Amino acid sequence: METQQTGKLAKKILIVDDNAIIVKTLAFKLKSAGYAVLTAMDGAEAVSIARKEIPDLILLDLSFPPDVGHGGGVPWDGFLIMNWIRRMDEAKHIPIIVITGGDPVQFEKKSLDAGAVAFFRKPLDHAGLVSAIQRTLGERTDPPTPGFDTTHTLKP
Repeated sequence: METQQTGKLAKKILIVDDNAIIVKTLAFKLKSAGYAVLTAMDGAEAVSIARKEIPDLILLDLSFPPDVGHGGGVPWDGFLIMNWIRRMDEAKHIPIIVITGGDPVQFEKKSLDAGAVAFFRKPLDHAGLVSAIQRTLGERTDPPTPGFDTTHTLKP
């Protein structure tokens, strides 16, 4: 997957969210920024894609309905997905940025403790998210801009 502008291989980002509008909006923004985009709408699909495609980064929501589409009602959430990915040799190194509409007081520290490299609250600040992705992937080394919204947390 090459970018049209540079001819270099585009970094792959997996978006995991059950909201089709968020997935489409994020996919559009990331493709515009030169990334190849993979998408998953539930936990089973996310784990399978992470194993097969080995993306460079994962954007992960925390809340999902029961996985009834795959035969069963597995109570997937972002923490279970992170746990599965961290146990796979081929995918355990992939940085994960949590994107959630959930309460930051309840989920931010838990997300970072579980291995996420950053935490973003919905509605998303797309420019801030792309900047965090670029820093996480080593494409940008400047620090976050002054006044960086406290609803986004990046691990140093």
